[in-house]
Amino acid sequence: MIFIKTIFESIMPDWDEIFREKGHVFPSPHPDFPRVVELMKQHEVRRVLDIGCGTGRHLVYLAKHDFETYGFDASPHALELAKRWLQEEDLSADVFQHRMETSFPFDDGFFDAIISIQSIHHNMMSDIRSTINEIERVTSPRSILFITVPTFQPGPVAPEDDWELRKVEPDTYIPEKGPESGIPHHYFSCIDLISEFRYFEPLEIFIDATKHRAFLGIKRSEP
Repeated sequence: MIFIKTIFESIMPDWDEIFREKGHVFPSPHPDFPRVVELMKQHEVRRVLDIGCGTGRHLVYLAKHDFETYGFDASPHALELAKRWLQEEDLSADVFQHRMETSFPFDDGFFDAIISIQSIHHNMMSDIRSTINEIERVTSPRSILFITVPTFQPGPVAPEDDWELRKVEPDTYIPEKGPESGIPHHYFSCIDLISEFRYFEPLEIFIDATKHRAFLGIKRSEP
């Protein structure tokens, strides 16, 4: 338990350091996000939550499309950049600091859609399941879910790309080198995504242009 606590204590400062050094790490929305937003409109989505919103690339896009937009992240500096970006665009969103493995400060069924792009996998599996439980709780029936997670690349890699992954539990690794060293990475298979997000009917599971595994689903009316 001391080992896991040490891991968690390192996560947020590392991400804050990354955002302080690089600023808007991802300046553009996910390449598939425009069609996800069109699906949201077809389903008359109103409230959307971005889990791990970072510096706000999807918050800005959602707010521009007139959604009631919410987002949280563990990095204070990323949130400062997100708020500044929204202000520069004369847009509004409810943005706040929060850790995704803790209870979300929203009522049951509050959201019509949730997104989490390259974020939800940054934890140990027990805490990822806590996040998934909260996603299920705060979404209404027929809500849209769009998440992306990394794919595990076995085999030799170039020295500059070798993060020296250390396995800490099944399918969870911590890089000992690279820009995200010290931060847990859990790798989901297609079957894992279907199993863990079983309250959401998969519409698509695919490898996106960034080589991440994407899950687009809609919440089942009945569990």
